[in-house]
Amino acid sequence: MHNDIRELEPRSVWNSFADLNAVPRPSKKEERVIQFMLDFGKSLGLEAIKDEVGNVIIKKPASAGMKDRKTVVLQSHLDMVHQKNADTSFDFETEGIQMRIEGDWVKAKGTTLGADNGLGVASIMALLKSSDISHPPLEALFTIDEETGMTGAMGLKGGLLKGEILLNLDTEEDDEVDIGCAGGVDVTATRSYSEKPVPRGVLAYELKLRGLKGGHSGIEIHKGLGNANKIMNRLLYLSTKEYNIRIAEIDGGGLRNAIPRESTVKIVVDKAHKDNFEKDLEQWTAAIKDELKIMEPDLQLSYKTITKPKKVMGLGAQEKLLNAVYVAHNGVYGMNAAIPDLVETSNNVARVILKDGKIRIGCLTRSSVDSAKADLSNALRATFEMAGFEVVLSGDYPGWQPNPNSRILEVLKNKYKELFDEEPEVVACHAGLECGILGQNYPEMDMISFGPTIKGAHSPDERVSISSVQKFWKFLLEVLKETPRA
Repeated sequence: MHNDIRELEPRSVWNSFADLNAVPRPSKKEERVIQFMLDFGKSLGLEAIKDEVGNVIIKKPASAGMKDRKTVVLQSHLDMVHQKNADTSFDFETEGIQMRIEGDWVKAKGTTLGADNGLGVASIMALLKSSDISHPPLEALFTIDEETGMTGAMGLKGGLLKGEILLNLDTEEDDEVDIGCAGGVDVTATRSYSEKPVPRGVLAYELKLRGLKGGHSGIEIHKGLGNANKIMNRLLYLSTKEYNIRIAEIDGGGLRNAIPRESTVKIVVDKAHKDNFEKDLEQWTAAIKDELKIMEPDLQLSYKTITKPKKVMGLGAQEKLLNAVYVAHNGVYGMNAAIPDLVETSNNVARVILKDGKIRIGCLTRSSVDSAKADLSNALRATFEMAGFEVVLSGDYPGWQPNPNSRILEVLKNKYKELFDEEPEVVACHAGLECGILGQNYPEMDMISFGPTIKGAHSPDERVSISSVQKFWKFLLEVLKETPRA
């Protein structure tokens, strides 16, 4: 752990962040961080409970002079996306995040940082342990599994919270106040295929695609970033058409909410085609690099000969796979007609894995409009079913509909203007926030979302602005002073 992190201001926030980042906290495996938060709350003499799905709630009475204010729920999620560079040796399940300072930014060493949503969690921790901050009655809600299914928010029962206002601290631009977000659904396509003996007279190759930026599949889906699964599929498609290659393995992408950065495949090609195949592979890659040179300047494809695999997939199944991935929509599907520059509907072809007679393709489809979400997920279903896949739609969660008449929105707008002498951007985002889900069991709760500036979330390039954390903390404290009376 970089000790300089603990010297940053505000120290209470950065120290809490450093403590949190020392605890492994992958989605679906949050047992250690849940216990960490329960112990934290109890060490302060506060009521701390775990609900039946694993969410942690810590309650703190109002500070002096604030007992007549409405109770505020402060909400962030405990889990973090685990991504690392291919050349980084790191075990997310046993090691704490290694942080470093670079100018105005805090980064991790070759991995995701966990600022999403660790800075929100750390800010709430700093408020809970404070003795000199003016605040209304607080209910700190730390949800689990936000990044891989939002099952924590989905499992939170009505009646556990008494607050009338919810501040979600999980957005990533410090000049924005979010009042709405997209919903999502996982589209998973699977099929088996017949494995065939490796043809005679072939060379085996391992192809590795690296150097893509990756990123958040909601917030950054409109940027034209390269998708490793789509790029590799393009190269395999061309190689099949020209040289009749045979595929043995594919391992591309990772988490459903991260734009894929890497893909590795194992193939065989006739020895007679060796020189021409390598020449064309380099030319095709050069053309793709030229297409993406602005957004993906570090894209690299390497290849080497390897020991021949034992089996390859049949040509019929291979053709159907490559056609399906080629056709499957990736990126922006539609823009919102009412809000300028807001993505309404998108898809991320997140994961392609093929080995031992089994194929699995995972996508995350997002939309702020339920009918558009259904339209795109059905289009994907049809694409994969025509290629012989079985398709399952799962993990469907709702969007959060904007409420422009929100009372707490007015508080934030006025306070932002007073503090920073400019108007905040009131927006809806294409990411999946938990507010829409929480609102199902707490429909009368007035919700808003804001946070510090975080770049590159869901990728090893994730970083948070130090000055932005200072700005966000100042804003949060002033908002709490101005919350409405009960």
